[in-house]
Amino acid sequence: MQLAKNDYFCANSTHMARILAIDYGKKKTGLAVTDPLQIIANGLTTVPTHQLFDFLDKYLQTEAVERIVVGYPTQTTGEISESMKYITPFVNRLKNKYPHLPVEWVDERFTSKMAFQTMLDAGLKKTARQNKNLVDQISATIILQSYLETKR
Repeated sequence: MQLAKNDYFCANSTHMARILAIDYGKKKTGLAVTDPLQIIANGLTTVPTHQLFDFLDKYLQTEAVERIVVGYPTQTTGEISESMKYITPFVNRLKNKYPHLPVEWVDERFTSKMAFQTMLDAGLKKTARQNKNLVDQISATIILQSYLETKR
C-alpha cells in the first residue's frame, strides 16, 4: 500500500501516525511526539520559535502525524493566561498551514512545575535543570502524556 505524503494509516483503530505536542513560547517552543502506536510520549526537541514552521515543514514531510496538541495556558485560578495573545495567532496560522491536521488544546497549567519536578526526580544536576530547552521539551512531553491519558 502506497501512502502519500502527510497521509496516515488506520486499521482496526491501531494508529500508525504520531501525535505531536507543542509547548509554544515567545522565544522557544518545546516539542514532543508519540511513538507511531500512540502509547508513549517522548520529548522531541526545542526550537527557536521563529524557526518553528520551518522545523514543522521538514518534520511533517518525513513523519506521519495524525494531530497536533497545543498547550492551553491558564492561570491557577482557571482564567486564561496573558500568553494566549500570542498563542492564539500561532494556532490560527497552524490550522491554516496544515488544514488536514486537527489541532487540540490541552490544559498546561502546571506543566512547567511538573517538568522541573521530573528533572529533580530523575536526578539531573543543577546545570541540566537550568537548561530552559530541556524544561520546554519536558513540558511538551507532559502536555502530550496528559492528552494521551484523557483519550484512554
